[in-house]
Amino acid sequence: MGKKFTKLSEYKKYKKDKMNVNTVTSKRIRIGMILLIFILLALMGRIGFLQFVQGASLKEMAYKQQTVNRIINPKRGNILDATGKVLATSAQVDTVSINPTKIVGKNADETKVKKESTARALSEIFELNYEETLEKVNSTSSIQTIAKQVEKDKIDKLRTWMKDNKVSVGINIDEDTKRYYPYDNLAAYVIGFCNDENQGIYGVERSYNSYLTGTPR
Repeated sequence: MGKKFTKLSEYKKYKKDKMNVNTVTSKRIRIGMILLIFILLALMGRIGFLQFVQGASLKEMAYKQQTVNRIINPKRGNILDATGKVLATSAQVDTVSINPTKIVGKNADETKVKKESTARALSEIFELNYEETLEKVNSTSSIQTIAKQVEKDKIDKLRTWMKDNKVSVGINIDEDTKRYYPYDNLAAYVIGFCNDENQGIYGVERSYNSYLTGTPR
């Protein structure tokens, strides 16, 4: 049932109050719509600025952070004698490198602590000079080699440290090979030997280097 009025003045006052309430409500709705449109326009302007003005530079920065070129060396071929005995062979080892730009914390202080702890761990595990290792960790380059031809026991220590310290990015462990001679110095002058880059520098290792090296990936 509708509201009953005893006097005409009461009815007029009721109608006036109702109209005022409706007017206030309409104003609030209009203000809300205007604010919403303004926010949407601001967001569209920001998106347009990022896409059309800064798009190229942001894309390049993302590419540099997400991609790193690293050469993976192939396993060097074996050298056999006339009876098929292995005189020189390669066994799997690992090369450890870092991406300094990914060894960061939530702020400058945390980043400093993280880089120092990483440098200390790497220098202790691979028996390196701490200051030189820290210089590599603080580098702005995308890749820094820490240790080559690393044996499994040291790689296991590194993996354990990374797991204990919850490090999942910034340290790379890549498959590599190391040259071994089962008969030690037997016919060493004939067989020859390789340098740290697995390149033959003497004897058969050097003469047939192009055949033994393989193709890097």
